[in-house]
Amino acid sequence: MKKVLQLFLLSFSFSIQAKNYNVLDYGAKGDGITKDTQAVQKAIDLCSKEGGGKIIIPSGKRVLIGTIYLKDFVTLYLENGSILLGSPNYSDYTTDTHKNTYKNEPHMDRCLIFAHNARSFSIEGKGTIDANGHPENFTKEKGGRPMMLRFLNCNDIHLRDVTLINPAAWTSAWLYCNEIVVDGIKIISRVNHNGDGLDFDGCTNVKVSNSSFDTSDDSICLQTSRADKPCKDITITNCVFTSKWAAMRFGLASRGDFESVTVSNCTFHDILDSGLKIQMNEGGEMKNMIFSNIVMKNVPRPIFMTFCQQRAGVDAPIEMIPMKAMHGFLFENIIVDNRDLDKNTAIFITGMPKHYISDIQLKNIQMTIAGGGTKEDAKKKDIKEFTLETLGNWWPEFSKVGTLPASGIFARHIDGLAIDNVHINIINKDARKPVVFDDVLNGSAKNIFVNRKSVK
Repeated sequence: MKKVLQLFLLSFSFSIQAKNYNVLDYGAKGDGITKDTQAVQKAIDLCSKEGGGKIIIPSGKRVLIGTIYLKDFVTLYLENGSILLGSPNYSDYTTDTHKNTYKNEPHMDRCLIFAHNARSFSIEGKGTIDANGHPENFTKEKGGRPMMLRFLNCNDIHLRDVTLINPAAWTSAWLYCNEIVVDGIKIISRVNHNGDGLDFDGCTNVKVSNSSFDTSDDSICLQTSRADKPCKDITITNCVFTSKWAAMRFGLASRGDFESVTVSNCTFHDILDSGLKIQMNEGGEMKNMIFSNIVMKNVPRPIFMTFCQQRAGVDAPIEMIPMKAMHGFLFENIIVDNRDLDKNTAIFITGMPKHYISDIQLKNIQMTIAGGGTKEDAKKKDIKEFTLETLGNWWPEFSKVGTLPASGIFARHIDGLAIDNVHINIINKDARKPVVFDDVLNGSAKNIFVNRKSVK
């Protein structure tokens, strides 16, 4: 009898947890023309008030909305074949959804889906969120370009299986959140500018896996816009990236610390700028990161690391914060195929004079490059530093430097660099050395091969 009662209570509990709230039952038309914002929000509010459940966006429906607010214990569930469609009218996006944290970008303050101080909520299902962010709807000049998702000070968030397309700006901004799982999603953000994929700002305990990204800007970003909000305990694995800018950027906005990050088992292809872009600017400390088992094709600057000073965040002080530390990086088991690109495809790692990046290992790396470096390139000494005078009011980008005197790896202002087992296959004649050190303390390079021949 006791066992029967337990089974009944378990069944009863499950039925309560699994309660569904179909938005059509709350007044949504789902025709892609009628604005269904109020109906969807009504279902969300009731669901959260009653203890949680699923907000159903049904198959075959196009549910048009302006800004909606996710709340505690709510799962926004998009059935296969459903579309949650962003309104093309900027006035349908509310002004109480926090802000974009980067300087000079208030036109990206609004968003489609927002959550603040919410816990245990999800966006799931095989359906699609289409933010409808085409330039005919949203430009800076027309008022602004809303982001798709923004979550602020939230805990226990799941984003699973959905397809996210056509944001007018970033696909998502996660600010100061904890316990995040992103799994099995697809992001396509090519229709407008600054189309970042996943931007984690001051977030902890983040797990991203089994997802694909096709973005007009950085596919994944880790950043820290507040000094008291670190970005740490991050894992990214089993993902595929293509981007008009970087596959992954770590830093830039970097007032807080970064710690304990692993990236593994990923492929990058057809990236315009850099593969792994790791940049400390604003006074935080960055340490203990591992990047392993990565394949890149057509990815200039497979690894691009900079340590300098530049104000990135809208809330950062005007005066430059003293530089702290950037140390403890391991890159291993990486294949790069850049045979179809130009000669500027080297790994580039640079600190500043008296501000060194320290403790870096590059192991088991195979690179195929086009080559073409001249004797003049090989003799180049005036590699610009990433100083305020060089950068002005802009980011530390490779365009500020130009061609490097190394065909494979150029390292500058580093203390503690170990390079081991690097194979560089060069298609065209190149007069540059494969590896060049400039102001590298405690550095070593061994087992370096060019076109299968060992070099010293």
